[in-house]
Amino acid sequence: MDASFRQRSEARLNGVTPPAQSDHGRRRRAATLRRHPRSGLCQGSGDTLRGMRMLLVIALVTANALATAVQVRAASPGALQAEANAAAAGDIPDNQTFLVFANRRMGYSMKYPEGWAQHGSAGAVVFRDKNNVVRVLISRGALPSLAAVARDLARLGGARVVRRPQTVLVSGAHAVKAVYSTVSAPNPVTGKRVTLVVDRYYLAHGGHRAVVDLGTPQGVDNVDAYRLMIDSFRWR
Repeated sequence: MDASFRQRSEARLNGVTPPAQSDHGRRRRAATLRRHPRSGLCQGSGDTLRGMRMLLVIALVTANALATAVQVRAASPGALQAEANAAAAGDIPDNQTFLVFANRRMGYSMKYPEGWAQHGSAGAVVFRDKNNVVRVLISRGALPSLAAVARDLARLGGARVVRRPQTVLVSGAHAVKAVYSTVSAPNPVTGKRVTLVVDRYYLAHGGHRAVVDLGTPQGVDNVDAYRLMIDSFRWR
């Protein structure tokens, strides 16, 4: 115990108001607090550090949760929709020429009909001819279970499940296939709506997942052409 503190204590016991602590005394007291880790000042600093660590942990957990949510949304694409204003689409001819689309950035290739319009790039590509529509979406992930695909389909707004998910082989590899349908908005002139029947395939390789939707207007027969397209899908 320093002399200054002892003098003030004795003064209080004798009923005498102790003199104000000098600057020298305050400096000595501050030095004493720094030397003793059990002091209130050091304890407060420790609490502050622990609080900062806790906030950092919470921030990291929140960031991971947001990243997971983004990944889930990327792997669960919405339903294809036809365009009511588009011209009527016919069957893809038996003598149709197919070209190979190679997406080197996403690491896959697939055949598509010559003359079809192509939109998008990287992880989202669409091929279209009137209301014949094929879409390929790539994200990170493994091949989903049948139950996970069923949950994906249940979340598709405005879609009706035509065929429940089932395991199939695509080019010798396991995949999951399901079929759903959607109805377009009415044509503003005729009021006619177009029903689109969509074959959806889930494929995966090397930590990447592909969701391939092949849509055909109801009443149009593209079975053989779409089978050729999905069987031509290759991871590179």
